[in-house]
Amino acid sequence: MAAVTAQPQLSNPGVRFPPPLLFVGGLLLGWCLDRNWRALPLSQVGGAAVEPIGMVLSVAGVALIGWGMVTFRRARTAIMPSHAASQLVVTGPYRYTRNPMYSGLTILYIGVSALLDSAWPLFGLPLVLLALVRLVISREETYLGDAFGAEYGGYKARVGRWL
Repeated sequence: MAAVTAQPQLSNPGVRFPPPLLFVGGLLLGWCLDRNWRALPLSQVGGAAVEPIGMVLSVAGVALIGWGMVTFRRARTAIMPSHAASQLVVTGPYRYTRNPMYSGLTILYIGVSALLDSAWPLFGLPLVLLALVRLVISREETYLGDAFGAEYGGYKARVGRWL
């Protein structure tokens, strides 16, 4: 089954900000700490491999985000969690993870940290992910459970939240 249609009277998850802002905020805070307080270069640990690893992770993260977005567009459902979902998408990357765009943002975040050659953003990543789960994912999961009922429950039982 590729998609289940939502009932039109449903609202939305109630997320009032673009979730990528959490990742941008974490990166900016880490970058500021690195530049203005104390540098913690990743290259001291990983040497010359840090930049190529950062590039590979960044490209992989963007690709996963893009795949998730294209899959949502094809299903003609909302990408932003401030809008109602018209479909429960279980195809494309959603066969492997319930949150490919957030997984992609996490991979991209790690890649950008490497490209910045700073460990500070990595220390902040658990806080970014905690905020993401509490402020965004938990709301989305509650909404999808209400909107799609047993279909979402079965999907949730089959597919993990992360990669």
